[in-house]
Amino acid sequence: MAWKAFGKKDLPTSFLKAFAASNQGRGTFFLPNLSKLIPNFYFKDVPAFLMDHNVVQNGCIIRMFHASYSPALRMKEQAPGLRVPKKDRRVRRENRTEAPVEAPYVPPKSKLTLKPSSNKTIDIFEGMTIVELAKRTGVSIRHLQEIIVNVGEKVDSEFDPLSIDIAELVSMEVGVNVRRQHSDEGAVLQPRPAVVTVMGHVDHGKTSLLDALRQTSVAAKEAGGITQHLGAFVVEMPSGASITFLDTPGHAAFSAMRARGAAVTDIVVLVVAADDGVMPQTLEAMAHAQVANVPIVVAINKCDKLSADPERVRIQLGTEGLLLEDLGGDVQVVQVSAKTKLGLDKLEEALLLQAEIMDLKARIDGPSQAYVVEARLDRGRGPLATAIVKSGTLVCGQYIVVGSEWGRIRSIRDMLGRATSSGKPAMPVEIEGLKGLPMAGDDVVVVDSEERARMLSNGRKKKLEKDRLLKASEERIEIEDTSEETPSTSRVELPMVVKADVQGTVQAVTDALRSLNSAQVFVNVLHVGVGPISQSDVDLAQACGASIVGFNVRSPPSGITLAANQASIKIFMHKVIYHLLEEIGNFIVEKAPGVNDTQIAGEGEVLSIFELKGRSKSKGPDVKIAGCRILDGHFSKSSKWRVLRSGEVVYEGSCLSLKREKNDVDFVEGKGNECGLVLDCDDYKVGDIIQCLEEVKRKPRFVSSANGAVRIEC
Repeated sequence: MAWKAFGKKDLPTSFLKAFAASNQGRGTFFLPNLSKLIPNFYFKDVPAFLMDHNVVQNGCIIRMFHASYSPALRMKEQAPGLRVPKKDRRVRRENRTEAPVEAPYVPPKSKLTLKPSSNKTIDIFEGMTIVELAKRTGVSIRHLQEIIVNVGEKVDSEFDPLSIDIAELVSMEVGVNVRRQHSDEGAVLQPRPAVVTVMGHVDHGKTSLLDALRQTSVAAKEAGGITQHLGAFVVEMPSGASITFLDTPGHAAFSAMRARGAAVTDIVVLVVAADDGVMPQTLEAMAHAQVANVPIVVAINKCDKLSADPERVRIQLGTEGLLLEDLGGDVQVVQVSAKTKLGLDKLEEALLLQAEIMDLKARIDGPSQAYVVEARLDRGRGPLATAIVKSGTLVCGQYIVVGSEWGRIRSIRDMLGRATSSGKPAMPVEIEGLKGLPMAGDDVVVVDSEERARMLSNGRKKKLEKDRLLKASEERIEIEDTSEETPSTSRVELPMVVKADVQGTVQAVTDALRSLNSAQVFVNVLHVGVGPISQSDVDLAQACGASIVGFNVRSPPSGITLAANQASIKIFMHKVIYHLLEEIGNFIVEKAPGVNDTQIAGEGEVLSIFELKGRSKSKGPDVKIAGCRILDGHFSKSSKWRVLRSGEVVYEGSCLSLKREKNDVDFVEGKGNECGLVLDCDDYKVGDIIQCLEEVKRKPRFVSSANGAVRIEC
């Protein structure tokens, strides 16, 4: 007899016997539930040998009980041939009557894990759809639609166009950085003046060259005779053409200003002194121009001096990879003198030629885009932003968003202080009417309404605050990791409050102070601001134990100065960056804890050895005295001593007795003097070198290089 399958084929009895025998001792085996997979599968006439083995047939599950007793397993269907895992026996636990062993709780080491901020940056543009925004951000369309509804916009379809402001708000909400792309397609482009940035090393004559071009004397009025701000000017050239010039500082502390100048300019004039040659800030200016992909025109200044060597400057620039026209390249070189006005016409010709080659054009109509080069706080007019218009026309009464600040343009002035109704492309203007002070380098965005301006400003402020907190947490983690690696190093924190005249100078001074951080001193800039020192600054410094830095601002009133003196708050007031960094550097060196170091205070040579033997018990054991002559420095009895033989240390220890002419002394000074020395060692010989060691507290050093760069060396 056999089981009938599919009504036609039989399962042979030999197969069932072999299957049952192979599973003996296992307790249970399974066949697939073919009755569910194949409806007409059925069993007919179960063989007698299965009944003899006490096999119970339930559908397709066959259970064997003859091997060992176990309850029926409630398990779901499994594939044929798979073994059933054995069930663990349940062990009854005994009730404990004794108290558990008390062990101190050791909490796991907490790891500060922060969700890294998204470094992803996407391009957004006017009229992009939700589908395009979802692809760029990597967020679902439904999630973006919910955000758009929350900001007050109506969404009908994922293919509806979005304004560029809404696209930025949605992108910031999902944690993605944006880069606005403005298209001039279909707009009428008209020629515009060139924007030229003058860059170079400090004291190479950049401002003097601009004074010679515009018939002014700005350089003579600057503090310390150096430029410390980024200035914008429109110069009417003798040929009748207008050129917008940006004057950048050359000091090492103003690197960010030079980078901003290179980012907004069309042409870079690289000024190199003929008597000084290529210097560090010259190379930095070249790097900024190359990163911004801006053409360079070299002006070799001070050619009227007797020590001028223009050919050496050409060779140096060629060595640094600048392809000059004289060497077969495309970089124009002009020899000028700001003092005698030599070669100014050739410089003008070179600039106009370069501008003509570039065919500079911009859109005049439509909303404007501008770039902030500087920002300051005026006592009567409030926050003011100096900007270069890149395209469009900036008009009074428009609502604008500058960085995270917004406002309505109250007035527009040119660089001579004259009020104007609008700002055209390549025109430097001063914007009045902002609610807060923007950062130098921010973009000026024109929006449709006050509500949209507020919304965009609030969104940017939230993102900036989030990024600031994340950066502060990352810095704290780095400091903790460093302290764990070097626990023996003590680091003093010097909190600072920085106030300056303009936003760009605040950033430059803050960066310079942070560059003075060292292994012993950490300069913590608590607060920065634009404007004079106020009572709130003094209160903050008193609460945090900070010092106040005032750069190029007027002296605080007597009441504020008196309050600072009573609170023992140190105020640094300077108008020249050299003097400010030098005083703060010396202050840091004074506050640094220093490190313990061992130095050689004196060195002597063993000339002879005297032994005192047969002493009484009251005087102690035998003594071995080293007669020495001081070769350098001095000997001190309380110091640590070292014995050298053939350059190797044979002993380090203390001194038991020091005599000079049979008199016990504590100090012997002077080269060539002789003395007797008893160390806690009798293993010295004639010719050994004995060194006197002293523990000293070594302070860091303030180092200032020729180009103005400063640092603290420990």
